[in-house]
Amino acid sequence: MNALRPDSAPPVALTIAGSDSSSGAGLQADLKAFAAHGVYGLCAATSIVAEIPGRVVAWEAVEATLLGQQLDTVAEGFAIGAAKTGMLANPALVGVVCDFLWERRGQFPVVVDPVMVASSGDRLLVEEAIDSYRHRLLPMAAVATPNLAEAAVLLDRTVDDLAESEMEAAAIEFSDRYRCPVLIKGGHWRQGPEAVDVLWDGAGFHRFAAPRVADIDTHGTGCTLSAAIAAGLALGLALPEAIDRAKRYITAAIHQAHVWPAGQGRSAIRALNHFPEGVV
Repeated sequence: MNALRPDSAPPVALTIAGSDSSSGAGLQADLKAFAAHGVYGLCAATSIVAEIPGRVVAWEAVEATLLGQQLDTVAEGFAIGAAKTGMLANPALVGVVCDFLWERRGQFPVVVDPVMVASSGDRLLVEEAIDSYRHRLLPMAAVATPNLAEAAVLLDRTVDDLAESEMEAAAIEFSDRYRCPVLIKGGHWRQGPEAVDVLWDGAGFHRFAAPRVADIDTHGTGCTLSAAIAAGLALGLALPEAIDRAKRYITAAIHQAHVWPAGQGRSAIRALNHFPEGVV
């Protein structure tokens, strides 16, 4: 089968991620974000996760052979405009993804979201897989999107609750080590009136800030932001422009989040509105 995209068809983006049974994060959130940006979404499932916002009950990785078959099949059938990675679970799956991307290097940009720990605190990546991120996956990224906790793991040092100048220093260190642009996400990991993310693209810094939404605990923000960036890249936007658009999108999605019925008031965990009004 030839990989074709008619001129009248939307651009195509691929998510390689875990499946979230609540559809608030993971590949379901990615597909919704793609659709909100007018991008046709493909997916390759790396794992099945039984969860609701705030609680992971269980998860199980798919077989590496099956992941490879998913990836090869969609690549044969579609002209991929951008891809993003989410939960990759174990070294075998990271290896399959790296092989797939290496064979197609230069064909489309890849957003690497180094998903390691859920917002609930549950680990979503076995320790042995981190070396594969370090040596193979991150150097292929058009941009990596770690939060402060993930950046700490990948830099082997504490980087939580940093001032912006220290976030910038961490971004340069990360980029130098892994040879890729990096967006260090402050988000709910930092305090203050603004939610600030910092991009170092190898040539300079770009600051992305939005007023912090108070008293809201959300689910799936990291997945959704990285998917929105991938959608922008699939649409042909430059990286800073894609991130700026994604930042506005995730801010609106948080503002318009829906209360999860198991929680009450300020303790409620909210599922994002992936189709916020007036953004894209």
